[in-house]
Amino acid sequence: MALLEVKDLHVFYGMIHAIKGISFEVNQGEIVTLIGANGAGKTTTLQTVTGLITPRSGEIFYDGTNITRVPGHQLVSRGLAHVPEGRRVFAQLTVHQNLMLGAFTRSSKEEIARTLEEVNHRFPRLAERKDQLAGTLSGGEQQMLAMGRALMSRPKMIVMDEPSMGLSPIYVNEIFDIIRSIHETGTTVLLVEQNAKKALSIADRAYVLETGTISLSGPAADLMNDPKVKSAYLSE
Repeated sequence: MALLEVKDLHVFYGMIHAIKGISFEVNQGEIVTLIGANGAGKTTTLQTVTGLITPRSGEIFYDGTNITRVPGHQLVSRGLAHVPEGRRVFAQLTVHQNLMLGAFTRSSKEEIARTLEEVNHRFPRLAERKDQLAGTLSGGEQQMLAMGRALMSRPKMIVMDEPSMGLSPIYVNEIFDIIRSIHETGTTVLLVEQNAKKALSIADRAYVLETGTISLSGPAADLMNDPKVKSAYLSE
């Protein structure tokens, strides 16, 4: 069953036609990845799905409801969380304060406390640094904080934009292990990632974006072995 359906989406920046009629879906319980070169439209697609950009035309359905023009802050309470490119943590707030902001749509203190305990268990470094200012964390720790903040909303689906960008290889491996473990708890994942090899290694299905259109799609394992994908995105 499709948790997210995107139908014939067109997005413009002024006169620039950034997304040109793409359609795709993410089924309940899947990891789906969008791969492509810089400027292909991956981030624009995610920002449109999560209500940060309004499309010119097309429709977006989430959990059976048309959300095409629902603003982003309302989608969080519906179970759709976004981990943005570049982490975007609140640098002058503590780790704990950042995490609690992720729960702003929830009202039960008991349930929030339970989720915080789960997040601290998943990210022990965040628990150790709970009183530290977020801006003083390493890049990898900030990425963990951005992911933890999104998980505080108890999402059905989490959208992640370039989670490994700028991280050391050790942190890259750790971040992908965390994405896999989040998925194993039942959370659906839509992932945009420059590291195509890593993304395809954990995804169920994948779509290749080229200049605002989908040029290839299919099971991630098949795309991993596709000559065009190998040549364009998987060469060492």
